[in-house]
Amino acid sequence: MASVELDHAIGLRYPRRSLRRAERALRCSPFRLALLADMRSHSICIRQVCGQGGVKSGYSDRVLAELQADNEMMWLIAVGLLRREVDGQGLTDSFRLTPMGRQVFQSLSQLNPSQYRPTLVDHLYNAWCRWIRWPAWVGS
Repeated sequence: MASVELDHAIGLRYPRRSLRRAERALRCSPFRLALLADMRSHSICIRQVCGQGGVKSGYSDRVLAELQADNEMMWLIAVGLLRREVDGQGLTDSFRLTPMGRQVFQSLSQLNPSQYRPTLVDHLYNAWCRWIRWPAWVGS
């Protein structure tokens, strides 16, 4: 059986494999921890992340087009780090952290920059996982 980590704040359990995949996805993304730090307290609009503003605010390490930023955010949703914000009219263009995202942020924020940097193997494995995207019924 896979090991499971407990989020003590709300008592949720996550398989260690899921946490590692989510950590890897974040480390391989163009986003910095400052984005997740701000998402802990409020939602972030996609327009705040893309373009020169995303780099100036410390949210990304390079200028991203809105479509690129949205695709990266959607992958972080798929691995369980983020969720789309919802208002009375439906989905918005804003994102927030999930409980798993808070746990991953907490563990990654304790690392120094050299430990946070993804390896080539991390990038390859993350790309493989994004490409494959097994259906939920296949199993973990």
